[in-house]
Amino acid sequence: MSLPTIAIVGRPNVGKSSLFNRLVGRRVAVVSEVAGTTRDRVVQEAQWAGRSFVAVDTGGVELGPESSIAREVQAQVELAIAAADAIIYLGDVRDGVTPVDMEIAGRLRRTEKPVVLAVNKADSQTATLSAVDFYSLGLGDPMAISALHNTGITDLMTEVFRNLPVPDEATRQQEEETMALAIVGRTNVGKSSLLNAVLGEQRVIVSEAPGTTRDAIDTPMTYKSQKVVLIDTAGIRRRGQVEPGIEKYSVLRSLVALARADVCLLVLDATELATSQDQHIAGEIADAYKGVVVVVNKWDLSTSLGLDQAEALIYVRNQLKFLPYSPIRFVSALTGSHVLEVMDAALMVYEERHRWVDPEQLRSVVWDAMAAHQPPSKGRRSLRVDRIVQEGIAPITIAFYVNDPSLIHFSYQRYLQNSLRDGLGFRWSHLKLLFKGRQQKNAF
Repeated sequence: MSLPTIAIVGRPNVGKSSLFNRLVGRRVAVVSEVAGTTRDRVVQEAQWAGRSFVAVDTGGVELGPESSIAREVQAQVELAIAAADAIIYLGDVRDGVTPVDMEIAGRLRRTEKPVVLAVNKADSQTATLSAVDFYSLGLGDPMAISALHNTGITDLMTEVFRNLPVPDEATRQQEEETMALAIVGRTNVGKSSLLNAVLGEQRVIVSEAPGTTRDAIDTPMTYKSQKVVLIDTAGIRRRGQVEPGIEKYSVLRSLVALARADVCLLVLDATELATSQDQHIAGEIADAYKGVVVVVNKWDLSTSLGLDQAEALIYVRNQLKFLPYSPIRFVSALTGSHVLEVMDAALMVYEERHRWVDPEQLRSVVWDAMAAHQPPSKGRRSLRVDRIVQEGIAPITIAFYVNDPSLIHFSYQRYLQNSLRDGLGFRWSHLKLLFKGRQQKNAF
């Protein structure tokens, strides 16, 4: 549940996005030679040597012509610091130590967060030796790396995790038994009101002004003997619509909260139903393979709005076509109507996400699906599945060991996922399928 958050901070064009992609194991952040390509944070759950964490890529810190160093440092560096458990400060060995590096390092030294100094683009012995210049930043031993060529990364992450506490067995077991339930959605759809209605008391400030909640707030509770941590979050806007300053903190914290969650309550507003921004947030949830319950709030206004629940259900389903597995509940957080049905649905999704299936049943469903609909071939090459294994839960992760993962088309992946969901009874879950060859792995 409480995964450590590791933020990558540095000047523009030092390779932060390349390092981020290296850590998460695939190309998520856009990489470009143009400085400032990463304008917003990219947040992704990842694993390294068996340790799970949340990686955060950030925009580059620079001295803009219309901004002071204090404003830039606060808006960019503290953005990452606010949510981070550990920070990787990334320098560029080719540029050496710059005034901006010195300014940021000074701010980082005054924090209580562990900071690991990495010097990127050390692609030669000469460049590696030049990394010693970064001792002047006062951030400890500089670690020479090359994100592009994957050198020094293991030593870097070993040092990062050395600075993070290892949860003991009791803590790990408690976290495994606790459902992390994040309440997410656009601004002013009633997320804090929903949390208060679930708790039955005024635990979070509620206001008509959008953006009242500026942090992710954890509230522990127990529901039907299940330990739960409710995470209230700030509203998530589209990239490019986020105002600088404190709102950037809010969006970052909301995305980190989503990465921490087992199940998300995606709150919609009955006065608008599913908007394009709701679709954007739903896509973030689907991409993270999180459980989800869609909550249409303010349903007490349905009569005055002339809304019919059956028609609204069809509309929301059509707008959120990529979440066909999500239960939908119509509630009023203001009156408390049907709020407990949301908790029942969340518990249902959570329990299904933690189910292991019988290996023989798994194989039977796959073989039947492939017999009914053979995968397309490429030329003379056809797909051969050697083994099928359920490799994990939350999300349900099923690995196909095949002769060539490139032979799997997206449409056939979707067909297999639907067949597995129907055949194994995973009605409320987004299944994660991995296709593994000798040297490749492809997931959707």
